This record gives sequence, C-alpha cells and structure tokens, in this order.
Amino acid sequence: MKNRFNKLILATLLAILGLSLTGCLNKAADQSSIPWSRPASWENQVPGFQ
Repeated sequence: MKNRFNKLILATLLAILGLSLTGCLNKAADQSSIPWSRPASWENQVPGFQ
C-alpha cells in the first residue's frame, strides 16, 4: 500500500514538473522581428561575385 502511494506521489510530481517546464507562445504570427516576407540581401547570389 505504501509503495503504491509513493508511486502515485512521484507520478503526480513528475506531471506537475513536466507541465511547468512547457511554455506557451504569446506572440502572434505577424509580431515576429524576423522579416520572412523578403529575402536577405545576400541570398540568391553566387559566392564571390556581386
């Protein structure tokens, strides 16, 4: 009986720990600081040529 109680407590603590380590994304897709809509200035060029 005591062993079963210890396993239940351990499983509960692990579940709480796992849930506390996961995060949520609060930013909307259009609030990104990275400009994905346009290529960078160095893209689509052959290395060494300008």
